[in-house]
Amino acid sequence: MDFKDQIAQLASRVEKMLPQIQTEEATKNALVMPFIQIMGYDVFNPFEVNPEFVADLGIKKGEKVDYAIMKNGEPTILIECKHHQENLDPHNSQLFRYFHTTSAKFGLLTNGLVYRFYTDLVEKNKMDSTPFFEFKLTEIKEAEIAELKKFHKSYFDVDSIANTASELKYLNELKTLLHQEIAEPSEGFITFFTKQVYPKVITAKVKEQFAPIIKRSFNQLISDAINERLKLALNQEKEKDVAEAAKIEEINALEPESGIVTTEEEIEGFFIVKSILRETIDPKRITYRDALSYFAILLDDNNRKTICRLYLNNKKYLAVLDENKKEIKYELDGVDDLYKYVSNLTEVIARLEESKVKEKITD
Repeated sequence: MDFKDQIAQLASRVEKMLPQIQTEEATKNALVMPFIQIMGYDVFNPFEVNPEFVADLGIKKGEKVDYAIMKNGEPTILIECKHHQENLDPHNSQLFRYFHTTSAKFGLLTNGLVYRFYTDLVEKNKMDSTPFFEFKLTEIKEAEIAELKKFHKSYFDVDSIANTASELKYLNELKTLLHQEIAEPSEGFITFFTKQVYPKVITAKVKEQFAPIIKRSFNQLISDAINERLKLALNQEKEKDVAEAAKIEEINALEPESGIVTTEEEIEGFFIVKSILRETIDPKRITYRDALSYFAILLDDNNRKTICRLYLNNKKYLAVLDENKKEIKYELDGVDDLYKYVSNLTEVIARLEESKVKEKITD
């Protein structure tokens, strides 16, 4: 499983675990330690991950930061953890105090959901008051995963990250500024754009007239861009589905002697399951095998990785297998009822992927 998949799997597990995580210590064990492991560090090796790292503050001895990522006997990243329900804003001062007493180049403040990375861009050896990189695990974007990967043990390079930290910091600040200006344009913003299209003197009244026009222009521009991307994505998916349906028909035509007839309703059910799981797993990994009594939908074209079975010949059922490979059946009025069982299907995927990870560890 690659880095992106590992992060996605942790994110999918997090929301299910949150109700059971009642303390800061539980947050560390259930959320933060698995994250550190995904980043390539051995959480059980104090030469790599030093828990309760001592960061003495002047005459105040014995002050400890939750974790320090170590390299050549020196801390490179200090990690301060809080309970997953806590707002991180009041707590960066604690990490700030630890930062300048060690040789660490980066600080990470997290509650297991939100991760904030800090360094010393403004003043050397003094942690900045704002993070240069921040993401929420359950809403992480591909671009953020690419930046996060730079902190993985296999790719970690202090100088390389330090060089891009400044760019990231200003990129995020500019995005925030543009978001604010689009939502509520400032006078300077209105004046700048009005000058581009209005040839006369720009009075207060003119600014007042242009303010809602500029705001509407940006909103429409964003809306058009989103619609264009959605249209492109839908067309691509449609082309894939047509090609896959043609391939299915070709397979059915080649094997009429088996007595197995794959119906349109079964194919429709297959595409519905793919659609449901599209955000959870790569849809290319979802396949099917038809049998006389049921229609099996599989992960990685593996009979031992059954996502579900559809019984559509007479009375209609969705069947999922529990941990003991025993069928649990749900009655359907039609294949559209499959949308009622999103959580059941995603739980199966999580269980199959988790067993895959365990097999790799065992090997």
